[in-house]
Amino acid sequence: MKVLVTGGAGFVGSHAAEFYANKGCDVVVYDNLSRANLLKKSSKNSMYNWNYLKKFKNIKLVKKSILNIKELEKNSKNADVILHTAAQTAVTTSVKNPREDFETNALGTFNVLEAARKNDCAVVYCSTNKVYGENVNKVKVIEKSKKYVFEPRFEKGIPETFDTDLNEHTPYGCSKLTGDIYCQDYAHLYGLKTGVFRMSCIYGTRQFGVEDQGWVAWFTIATILGKPLTIFGDGKQVRDVLYVTDLVRAYDSFINSNLKHGVFNTGGGHKNTLSLLQLLEILKKLTGKKSEISFDKWRPSDQKVYVSDITNANRALGWQPEVNPSQGVKKLADWVLANKSRF
Repeated sequence: MKVLVTGGAGFVGSHAAEFYANKGCDVVVYDNLSRANLLKKSSKNSMYNWNYLKKFKNIKLVKKSILNIKELEKNSKNADVILHTAAQTAVTTSVKNPREDFETNALGTFNVLEAARKNDCAVVYCSTNKVYGENVNKVKVIEKSKKYVFEPRFEKGIPETFDTDLNEHTPYGCSKLTGDIYCQDYAHLYGLKTGVFRMSCIYGTRQFGVEDQGWVAWFTIATILGKPLTIFGDGKQVRDVLYVTDLVRAYDSFINSNLKHGVFNTGGGHKNTLSLLQLLEILKKLTGKKSEISFDKWRPSDQKVYVSDITNANRALGWQPEVNPSQGVKKLADWVLANKSRF
């Protein structure tokens, strides 16, 4: 099998590339290494996964942009599947620079779909829970001592049928929803095999989290390095967290299924949730350290609770998470400890 991974030097993309390389597939990692510029961070981190993947002889590294449709079509020729992980991933960045966010996420995804259509290959699309926007905040939440929880009728989380209309999304949510809908339409109109994965909080090794994106990794890095942390809100906000290798298994389950198309809310589900305060407790137990904490006002469109209802993925793909939060955070913390000089 030939696999093209857009954004293959990123956190999720590099794990997907490694997974298929280990299976003996021919893998093309297609990435323009722009994450550092988008997040205004050092480029040394963006090069880490790029260099890490060089050890695989069956991975070809291509430094190109998904906005370059001709290069995208050329490199996806004879591919069986495109794993489209390339994206602008930070809500705050999308608010500051909506055009760049739109071009990367909406136009970039359109280019991927056109390349797939012309080369007749499947597409796995990394969507997001942000497609549901402010509607999630209309669900009643119950305040506990260290976390918020959804009201009982949403005990298992948000299903794929949850409304995406008539609410604020942020530019990031809009651009990702655009790609989400296009993937669905290309399946219906052109018969492409497309899997849309509306991802919740994905975390794991080789994730260079920052304050604006990748909160589990960022909290872990800051705790270990003794950096101060700002909590926006009260710290009781909750996400279902999914370890990255479990995510890649979900992709693979779809690729190897007989399904022609599917939309899947993808996270740890209601059995694998963490609040910010709970994560800090885990980190203190693991490392014996605690960062200096300050609190600030809630950020625009932040959700007090988001939990994915993963029933559909379980039924359709026979998939469920295997790594629980305590196990996953330990793996991440061990990796950060072993790579302290890189942060």
